[in-house]
Amino acid sequence: MSSFISLSLSRGLFLSLIIISFCANTIQAQPNEGRFIEGSIGFGLTSPNEEDIDVLGRGVFIQGEYVIALKSWFGLRPYAGFVYTNTGENSTVDALRGYKANTTALLVGGKIRLAAPIPYVAPYLEVGYGASIGKFETETRRFDIDKTGIVGHIPFTIGLAIGRDHEVEIEFTYFYQDSVEQFTGAAAIGLSFPLNNTKAEN
Repeated sequence: MSSFISLSLSRGLFLSLIIISFCANTIQAQPNEGRFIEGSIGFGLTSPNEEDIDVLGRGVFIQGEYVIALKSWFGLRPYAGFVYTNTGENSTVDALRGYKANTTALLVGGKIRLAAPIPYVAPYLEVGYGASIGKFETETRRFDIDKTGIVGHIPFTIGLAIGRDHEVEIEFTYFYQDSVEQFTGAAAIGLSFPLNNTKAEN
């Protein structure tokens, strides 16, 4: 199951990179100080927490962030996004049994980024807390959840800012929604548009 998720995320990441690569000259990444508006798009996935269930909701993920980069290695990032995923009824044997993991939700919250301001390839990770507002379906051997409303989530992201000025951000982002026994995530590409252009010195 984990290898299948990784393969699907990799394919989605490649497709997203093709779509937005034409815009690469306009972006800046976290290793610069200042304030930015960031938009990201990717291939969305939802999986149940129950590991031995082979179902995967697939769809689309978009997100916008207001970036406050206090240092080259530390930033605050309020965010708002949207994810839609749906499990294909004939995609796996477990899906044929009626098992599924679907999400249609707005995602809002805040997170922090810790980055290593390394030239050309700057790894980063993000963590925070937020809420998902929408519809959630998790049907497995152990759970039969069909909920509409607000659930808490924990966002976690790992990624790389790549290029001479860290022009391209490539990331895997996850939102753990334990109250509905699932997590949703994406392989995504991000574009950051500076509101000022102060270069980092730290």
